[in-house]
Amino acid sequence: MDDLNLPDDGRNKRPHKKSSFLLEIDAWIDSAIYNSGFRAAQTWEDITIFFRRFRPRGFRRVFFEAAGDAMTLGMLGLIALLALAIPSSREVAQDWRNQDQFAVTFLDRYGREIGQRGILHTDAVPVEDLPDHLVKAVLATEDRRFFDHFGIDAMGLVRAMTENVRANSVVQGGSTITQQLAKNLFLSNERTLERKIKEAFLALWLEANLSKEEILKLYLDRAYMGGGTFGVGAAAKFYFDKDVRDVNLAEAAMLAGLFKAPARFAPHINLPAARGRANEVLTNIVQADFMTEGQVTGARREPADVVLRNNAESPDYFLDWAFEEVKNFIIAENLPSRSVVVRTTIDSELQRASEESVQFFLRKHGQDYNVGEAAVVLIEANGAVRALVGGRDYGVSQFNRATAAERQAGSSFKTYVYAAAIDAGLTDATVIADQPITWRGWSPQNYNRSFAGRVTLATALARSINTVPVRIARDHLGGTKPIVDMAAKMGVESNIISHHTMVLGTAGMTVMDQATGYLTLASGGIAGTRHAFTQIKSVSGEIIYDRRRTTIEGTRVLDADKAEMLNRMLVNVTEWGTGRRAALDGIKVAGKTGTTQAYRDAWFVGYTGNFTAAVWYGNDDYTPTNRLTGGRLPAMTWQRIMSYAHRDVDLVPLPGVEDSIRPVAEEEPAIATEEGVESLPLRRLALSEEAVRFLIALEDRLGSVAPLSSDPQQLAARSR
Repeated sequence: MDDLNLPDDGRNKRPHKKSSFLLEIDAWIDSAIYNSGFRAAQTWEDITIFFRRFRPRGFRRVFFEAAGDAMTLGMLGLIALLALAIPSSREVAQDWRNQDQFAVTFLDRYGREIGQRGILHTDAVPVEDLPDHLVKAVLATEDRRFFDHFGIDAMGLVRAMTENVRANSVVQGGSTITQQLAKNLFLSNERTLERKIKEAFLALWLEANLSKEEILKLYLDRAYMGGGTFGVGAAAKFYFDKDVRDVNLAEAAMLAGLFKAPARFAPHINLPAARGRANEVLTNIVQADFMTEGQVTGARREPADVVLRNNAESPDYFLDWAFEEVKNFIIAENLPSRSVVVRTTIDSELQRASEESVQFFLRKHGQDYNVGEAAVVLIEANGAVRALVGGRDYGVSQFNRATAAERQAGSSFKTYVYAAAIDAGLTDATVIADQPITWRGWSPQNYNRSFAGRVTLATALARSINTVPVRIARDHLGGTKPIVDMAAKMGVESNIISHHTMVLGTAGMTVMDQATGYLTLASGGIAGTRHAFTQIKSVSGEIIYDRRRTTIEGTRVLDADKAEMLNRMLVNVTEWGTGRRAALDGIKVAGKTGTTQAYRDAWFVGYTGNFTAAVWYGNDDYTPTNRLTGGRLPAMTWQRIMSYAHRDVDLVPLPGVEDSIRPVAEEEPAIATEEGVESLPLRRLALSEEAVRFLIALEDRLGSVAPLSSDPQQLAARSR
């Protein structure tokens, strides 16, 4: 056997030693893990045994478990509140005091004064100089514990809730003066939980950074007091023609009664209601132990009187928006003066016509359709904003639904889809299949739940077919980004999220954005011409800015031939499509209806060669309407406003639309009704303001929806 031994080269020993070393490491790791786990388990058992000595039993156990759950839920709630309050920090991060440096007097397009905004610190009356009875009246009515709480009054909230439950209605509010100031400075009047959370955190921030006197002064200077006035100083001058330092107790009580309901208790509108409210304020003063009944008796016996004022309403929604536009312009251009006189673009007659049209349809059909709010923006072809209606009643709610509320656009957004498609090379004659489609798990349906097969783009837009724009975005544009980019080029400033469902209008847009975007088409593809003012002067009369002296050109975002093609497609919508109720007699109209899911929002946006207007109807709390569509009240409101706007003007043809100006029929014009006919006259009448108001009142009695420029002989004939 020895002869068979092989030479030992060492290779048989090395693998054996290496394997042994690895096995030792593996064994050490296993032992370490096991020992660590064993010691951890033993330690945990020792801790558990130790704390068992403190385990509560019986009633104490129930108490501690409840307390533990409460702490857990409270911590989760605090984290949620902090997450919701983060946006509040963005508000205070801005230079929010900067607006105090602006004092703006506004004129309409013809140079007539229409209102003021802003206030200089040097012009405001210090709190210590205000009459003592005025301060007491405000505190007794708005916040009796103002100097005792830290911005949120828990006791006052409980008291208000108790009184509301006892009265079975809302008779008292729980918001403090600090909370109301936070809303006036940073927030809107929109009634949402998010806003209330922001309001609470901003109130705490104000209390931490300002003194009580500063908070009270800002509140008295900023609150809306009716009649287009802001602050007690302006209100005292407007209602009593007095300096606020000189108001007596009866006048102070009337001013203090305006803070919560300026529209309802404005003395120049409803003096008996204002005096009744002032009497309640006097009672509040006595109940708060600020004065005795004997001290307020004289004010009860001799209530305040007001100076006679013109009842013409100030276009407050427009002024709020124009004030922001002016401030931003002055800051951006670094203009030397911030106390200025601004000539705006607003046309007072068109503004009144727009407001009355909204009021007419809300009054006549609001309850039937379960719709409570509306908004309108009217822009002339040159980009001048001629009218802006931000809601039903500024005195009730100062939230501007025309510029601040982003509501789903529905099918009115399809215009931007088709604009992107035509810009990419498609035409109105391009044929696309209206068939079932699924995109990323989403299968949109048409309004009538049926499909038309192969249709042209012109037909698809006029009939507002849903599947075609979805197929355009998916198959021809490669997604939604080109649509978002096109909307931005056309002047849309709302934050449109690029999501495949936005093709059918799920993105939120403001009424101002809609009017601005469609204005691009009315201008033949030119964007960027919208403006709110034409001239800025210093209080001494020096011209600081004049739009007529500057060369302001828009930006071409669509070739002229492509914009004209889209104009022809949108004319079909009002002639044989979904927007027939918007058709005008004598001139062709281009436009698009829009209705969102569950009928929450209804739109009509349209234009002629002279004007572009966007109309929205809906509810502030997003509750559905009673099946209101864009082809009904929005289109009818648009028609009524535009009929008035086009009287006594030289009609301008739509770019690219043949025979867009047609002769007006001599026979009796048809009147738009809920049932059908939409043709309206464009008669040019030189009517006085009193005659126009008479016709409007007569229309209300007759239930007509005729335009404001209707022939008085026709109205008289119908009244017989």
